[in-house]
Amino acid sequence: MKIRINLKIFLIIILFLLTKQIEIYGIVMLFALIHELGHLLAGLLLGLKPETISIMPAGLAICFKTEVQDYNNKINNTRMISIKKIIIAIAGPLTNLIIAIICIITNVNNSLIIYANILLAIFNLIPIYPLDGGRIAKEFFSITNGMMKSYNYTHIVSKLCIIIITMITSVAILYYKNIAILLILTYLWIIYIRENKFLEQKYNLYKMLLKDRILAQNT
Repeated sequence: MKIRINLKIFLIIILFLLTKQIEIYGIVMLFALIHELGHLLAGLLLGLKPETISIMPAGLAICFKTEVQDYNNKINNTRMISIKKIIIAIAGPLTNLIIAIICIITNVNNSLIIYANILLAIFNLIPIYPLDGGRIAKEFFSITNGMMKSYNYTHIVSKLCIIIITMITSVAILYYKNIAILLILTYLWIIYIRENKFLEQKYNLYKMLLKDRILAQNT
């Protein structure tokens, strides 16, 4: 298993140190780690093997290994693979919600821990790919509309969400003057631009393959 570190994390740490919000960042990173452990546990229970762990400014990301037989299973049973991916995606936010609920029930006198876990769960459930919400949306579209359309629909939903969130957070940034909100918005735009290029490429590739198949059938 490979471990990758995004060097931007050190820049983020410096910014939070300068703004005296490093404690908040540390707590969020801690529960972001626990969030990813939720994904990891779900993946292991479903028989998948972790391939890489990436340490990024907003937490960790685990990528599971896909064997040759898994590709064959994906072709033969796309729905079951999609359901497994949805379960893995839900496991992370669910872990944060469980921690928050336990803290509330046991009267833990630390509101920051409760808020951090609730915010992590809500943030990751935003349907912007590749956040958990975006992955859930993609697999849902794959089950209901097929793999090709799932890439296009996920791209459209991600675009609408990032625009709405930008409008809302812009007002929040002006009102609260909090650099943390700006950093989160910037991070969302970075992953949106990077990952949704992948979605567009996949959609265009499927369109080309479908077009070639239709032409081959007509000749």
